[in-house]
Amino acid sequence: MTSAQVGTDNAPEGAEEGYERGLGSRQVQMIAIGGAIGVGLFLGAGANIAKAGPSLIFMYALAGVIIFFIMRALGELLLYRPVSGSFAEYSREFLGPFFGYFTAWTYWLMWVVTGMAELTAAAIYVHYWFPHIPQWTTALVFLVILFGVNLISVKLFGELEFWFSMVKVTALIGMIVIGLGVLTFGFSAAGDTASVANLWQFDGFFPKGVGSSLMTLQGVMFAYLAVELVGVTAGESENPEKTLPKAINTLPWRIALFYVGALTVILCVVKWTEFAAGVSPFVKAFALIGIPAGAGIVNFVVLTAALSSCNSGMYSTGRMLRTLADNGEAPRAFSRLSASKTPALGITVSVAFMGIGVVLNYIVPEKAFGYVTSVATAAGIWTWLMILISHVLYRRAVVAGRLPASSFPAPGGAVCSYIAIVFLLFVTGLIAYDADSRVCLYVMAGWAVVLGIGWAILKASNPEVTRRREPELEKVG
Repeated sequence: MTSAQVGTDNAPEGAEEGYERGLGSRQVQMIAIGGAIGVGLFLGAGANIAKAGPSLIFMYALAGVIIFFIMRALGELLLYRPVSGSFAEYSREFLGPFFGYFTAWTYWLMWVVTGMAELTAAAIYVHYWFPHIPQWTTALVFLVILFGVNLISVKLFGELEFWFSMVKVTALIGMIVIGLGVLTFGFSAAGDTASVANLWQFDGFFPKGVGSSLMTLQGVMFAYLAVELVGVTAGESENPEKTLPKAINTLPWRIALFYVGALTVILCVVKWTEFAAGVSPFVKAFALIGIPAGAGIVNFVVLTAALSSCNSGMYSTGRMLRTLADNGEAPRAFSRLSASKTPALGITVSVAFMGIGVVLNYIVPEKAFGYVTSVATAAGIWTWLMILISHVLYRRAVVAGRLPASSFPAPGGAVCSYIAIVFLLFVTGLIAYDADSRVCLYVMAGWAVVLGIGWAILKASNPEVTRRREPELEKVG
C-alpha cells in the first residue's frame, strides 16, 4: 500500500485517486466503541455463563487485557504509517508479500462469513415482532439497504455506524443502571434475590472448574472480534494522529464497563444457574426483573448489533479487496474507486458472497451458525497474530535504527506483544481440543491450501508481485 491510499495525490498504477478522509473524530470513536460491543456479548454470553458461571467475568477481563495489548501494538504501527488495510500492509512489510496476501484475504473471509451469520441473525430478530414475514425477505432487505449505504460515501457509513453504536452503548448503560438500582433498592420481581453474593454462593466463582472456564475463551474472543476495525479506518480518518490514539486508549474503560461491568451486574441480579445457551442473558434478566417491554427493547438492541456488524463487514471487505488489487493480488478492477471515493466493485462482490450466505443459513440447520462464527474467530486470531508479530519486527527495526519511531509507542515495547502471542496460541489450542469448534481449523487449513495455490499461480504469472517492495512513508504525528 502506498501513500496514495492514504489520501495523497501520488496514485500508483491502478488507483486513480485516494480515499476520502471522511471519518471525523466522533465517528471513529463510535466505530471503536461499537467494535467492542456485538452479538458475542448480547447472545453468546448466555452459553458461556452456563459453562463457566460467574468466572466468565474474569475470562472477559483477561481477554480484554490481551485485546488492549493487540490494539496498542496496532496503534504504534498505525502512527508509524497509517494506511487503509493496515494490518495486511504491515504483514506485507515486515513478514513478506505472501503474509500480506494471506492476511488480507483471510480478513476478507472473516467479514464475509460474519456478514452471512449477522444477516441471518437480524432476520431472526425481526421475526420476533413480525413472525409472518419470511426470514429471507428481511435478510435481503437489510442486505440491500446496507449495501447502498456503503456505496454512497464513507461519511454515510460512519454516520450510520455512529448511531448503531449509540443505540448499543445507551442500551447497555441503561441495563447497568437498572441492575444497580435493583441491587441497591431491591425493587422489581428480582429484588428479593439480587445480591453480590450471587457471584460465589452457588458452587463458588468457578462452579464448573477452571478448565471449563478456560474453554469459554474461544467464545469470549469471538465477542471481541472487530475491535481492530479502527485500524481499517486509518486511511479515511481526518486526523489519524489524534483520533486513533484516543480511540485505542479508551478501549480499557469500554471493556471494563460494557463487558466486565454489564456481566457483573447481571450475575449479581440473577444467579448464574438461570442462564442457558440460545437465550440472551440480557433478555433473561429483564424478564426476571419484570420490565414489560424489556425483551422487546433488548431484541431491538441485538438487531442493531447484528446490522452494525454487517455494515462494518461491507466496509472492511471492500477496502481489503482494494488493498489486494493495488498489490496485484486480486483483479485490478477492485482497485478503482467510485465517484464517491468508495471501492464499489469490491463491496459489490463481497455483498454477493454474503447474499449466498443468507440462502445457505436459511436452509442449513441451526448448528451452522456456530460453525460460521468459529471460522470467523479463527480468521480473527490469525489477523491479531499478524498484528503482534509485525509489531515485534517493527520494534526490532526501530531499535536497530532502520525505521523511524512511532509517535504512539506501545507500553513495554514488544513485551506485551509476546504475551499476547502466547495467549492467542493457547486459545487456538483450546479450539483444537474442543470437538465442536475444531471444525473451523479444518476449514482454515482448506482455506490455506486454496490461498497457497493462488499464490503459486500468481508467482508464476507475475513474479514482480511476489517480491518485497519498500513502503512509501507519510509522516504522521
